[in-house]
This record gives sequence, C-alpha cells and structure tokens, in this order.
Amino acid sequence: MSGLRRKLFSFIALLALAGWPAVVWAEQPHPFAGNRVATVMTRNVYAGGDLAPVIAAPPDQLFQAVAAAYAQVQANNFPVRAEALAREIDRARPDLVGLQEASLFRTQTPANGPGSPATTVAYDYLQILVDRLAQRGLRYEVVGVLQTLDVEIPGAFSPPSPLAPLSDIRLTDRIAIIARADQTTADLKLSNVRTGSFTAFLTVPTNAGPPIASRRGWVSVDAKVRGKSFRFITTHLEPLHPGIQVAQAGELLNGPVNTSLPVIMAGDFNTRADGTGTATYGIVTAAGFADAWSQAHPGSPGYTCCHPADLQVVGPPLDERIDLILTRGGFVALSAVVLGDAPADRMPSGLWPSDHAGVAAALGLP
Repeated sequence: MSGLRRKLFSFIALLALAGWPAVVWAEQPHPFAGNRVATVMTRNVYAGGDLAPVIAAPPDQLFQAVAAAYAQVQANNFPVRAEALAREIDRARPDLVGLQEASLFRTQTPANGPGSPATTVAYDYLQILVDRLAQRGLRYEVVGVLQTLDVEIPGAFSPPSPLAPLSDIRLTDRIAIIARADQTTADLKLSNVRTGSFTAFLTVPTNAGPPIASRRGWVSVDAKVRGKSFRFITTHLEPLHPGIQVAQAGELLNGPVNTSLPVIMAGDFNTRADGTGTATYGIVTAAGFADAWSQAHPGSPGYTCCHPADLQVVGPPLDERIDLILTRGGFVALSAVVLGDAPADRMPSGLWPSDHAGVAAALGLP
C-alpha cells in the first residue's frame, strides 16, 4: 500500500472513530450526507467578458467596444460552460451553492435608448445552470437572488450578427443561492431567505457616459440539517477599492452574520487568504471565522484565481485564493476540494468552466 493510500485510510479511520461519516468526492450519485454534515460550495461562474475596455473607451469608440465585449461573452459560451459547472456540482453534490456573476444578458434591437430597457433574454445564466443540472437528474432550486449591477449601452454590430447595426446590450449582474431539492434531501429545511445591498459601493467613472454604480451585497438563508440550524451566506465583495471592500466586510459582520446561529459564508471575497492583499481576510478571521480550506488542507495554497478573460487560453497557473468558505460556530471541515483549476476540467471545445475555480467543502455541524 502506497504512503498516500495509507494516509487516506488513516484519515477515514480517524473520522469513523470520531463519529463522523467518511466523505469522499466521487463522480457518482450519492445520498444526502446525514449525521449532521452539510456540503456547501462557492462558484463564481464569470459573466464572460472584460468590461474594462468599455469603461475606458472614448465616446467615438464606445459602441464598438460594447460589441467587442459582447462578442467575447458569446465566444465564452455560457451554455457550453454550464455543462462543466453542472459536472462540478454533480461531483461534489453540495446541499447549498453560492453563485457569483450569475449574469442575465438582454438585448433590444434596434437600440431605443435607456428609457426603454432591453427585455429580450439572450442568456440567463442562473436558469441555464439549473437546466443543465436537471439534465443530469439533479434537482436544484433557486433559493434567493440579489441583483447588483444593471447597465445598458448600445453596441455597433455588423453581419453575421443577427442584431441590428445599433442594438442595446443590457447586463444585469446577480448573486444567488441554489439548493438541492431532491427527495433524498428531506432532512434539509430552508427558511428566512434574505438579501441585502451594501451601502458602501464603488462608482466607476467612464470616458463616454455616466458613471457606473458597482453595487454589491449578499444573500442568506437559514438551513436546518437533522435538527441542527445554521445560516448560509453568499457574497461578492468589491475587487477594485480596498477601503470599500473592508467597509462591505464590516456590513456583513454587522448584518447577516449578526446572529446566534452558526454561520457559513461562501463567496468571492476578493481578498487573498495568504494576507498579502486587502485587510478583509484578517478582519473576518479575527471576527471568529475559520477557513474551511485551511482546516482541511493546512499549508496547501488551494488557488482559485484566475484564468484569462478569454477562456480558450490556457494561461499561467492560478496564483491566489480569494474564493472562500468561512465558518463560525464550531463547524469541522471534514474535506474540501478545488474544482475547475486543472486543464482536464476544460470542455472539449477548450473552454475553462469559468475564470475562477470553485470550492466545495463537507462540514460537520457543531
């Protein structure tokens, strides 16, 4: 028996002695993990395009920049990527998933201005992902959704695009929680779904129009697993302004985290877990939160960010860990896994599932 297998069997034996079930990640169906174990996941699914050129574009190039950004969204093909994301969820079978950048793209052709918002749905990432999961026989339901960014700008298109030469492109950014809804999870009870927007947010100036309000927030739900309750929260904190990000973390701690329940936060915190970035990670851990990945893999980097904006490019290895599962209240991290970080995770077309990797963890409840 190899040293790795000895370590694995020793770990399983220790779990059994401690009264916990052995949690093994497998590409096969498995029932709800009982004995008061909750499996959770965070996944930034990536809007699919880089908005920086749109923000920087001068007035005479804005419409072309919008069309180029939308072409990148189309090339990064979320309906294809959603199959890879569904495969990840199928592998981990999380009870609760926090999603970031669960985008909604709508169009209006020809363009008719901001007074008439675009309503024709081009891509609804949340619905597409739920449908892909259903095709795998997995029932997941949307628990709560918060709309953050909502911006609409005309794009200048040319054949073979089916859109008119000048068409409105509307991006609505969302964060969401989805939960298993199959019969085997009868022990999972959900209540008290809440959403909240941060009062601290970044206003991004543009060269060709009004500033864009980069609003962010959180979604939470109270869950009960075999009689044991906890609060699950997902969020996506500001990446471009450290002071605003720290303020948003404070609003989390004074808002949905302010409960007597044990708490799990799963999200894209945009703060490096090694402490070399913003102060947010230190502030949250100083408030009593434990890092599930660090508990399960002491000393392992567990990088989650970031693949290139063009998801067909292999790019350098991931080099920072900003997608986190944080717990407070006595949880035990039985196992954790990073998903979507290896070349083997790419789709046959060459696309990465997202520009981020995801994280799933099996947590023994206090």
